[in-house]
Amino acid sequence: MEHTPVPIIIVSSVYDLKEVAMSFRTIEAGALIIRSKPVGLGHPLYDKQASELINTIKALSDVKVVTRKPRIAPVREVAAEMKKDTAGLEIRMIAIGASTGGPPVIQAILAGLPQDLPVPVMIVQHIAQGFTGGFASWLADTTGFKVRVPENGERCLPATAYVAPDNVHMGIDHGGCVLLNSDLPGNGMRPSVAYLFTSVARVFRENAAGVLLSGMGRDGADGLKMMHDMGAVTIAQDRESSVVFGMNGEAVKLGAARYVLPPEKIAGVLAGLVLKGRRTRDAE
Repeated sequence: MEHTPVPIIIVSSVYDLKEVAMSFRTIEAGALIIRSKPVGLGHPLYDKQASELINTIKALSDVKVVTRKPRIAPVREVAAEMKKDTAGLEIRMIAIGASTGGPPVIQAILAGLPQDLPVPVMIVQHIAQGFTGGFASWLADTTGFKVRVPENGERCLPATAYVAPDNVHMGIDHGGCVLLNSDLPGNGMRPSVAYLFTSVARVFRENAAGVLLSGMGRDGADGLKMMHDMGAVTIAQDRESSVVFGMNGEAVKLGAARYVLPPEKIAGVLAGLVLKGRRTRDAE
């Protein structure tokens, strides 16, 4: 990957925990996406799964490969990025959405946040069904941050990241508890980033931060715009660092992103905003 970067797709078994763990180590090393092994010939799902794998290969054949790993910038280095219009904001929830190219960036963000972060983090990552638990474990093991796949009705706690479970939408209610449901897919996806962002916008309004990372399609762009229009702090990953400037690119086109940043600055901005809000509250 260092000398001849090419798009790599990992095809793995969801039934072998060691193989799942190895799959996420390859993501850390630069692979772009994980797909479950198709079932055998003659199985009712064979045609569907084989078609999905072929379409993934075609879609990734033209994407660029980002070989540099994010360097986490200290909060003081990103202070200049924080605009005056964030003064007085109290961030009470961070919502992150991603697809292709997202896992290593989410890893970098969580690694760059303080482990005593006084707010929860909710994450929707488009990933092959059966790999969500492995993804959450990989994030926890490599970042030191507490990461969970939540149950419906579970209360969101500070310093904890919640990864949307397989094949359900994830949102939050006004009591601060996780909402899971099986509504129709949004933008063809379930879980949908748009569903999470819309839910967070309605509950927290300006007291939230939304982050939309690399990914194919446009899931989350309209939801980030809703968060932006409600007064929330909104961030899109920049083109240069994105494997696919799709979802985040659509958000930029809509004017939904208050900040457009590389991964190494996103964690610093989030931490700075949250801690600034806490200092303001403590001073009162």
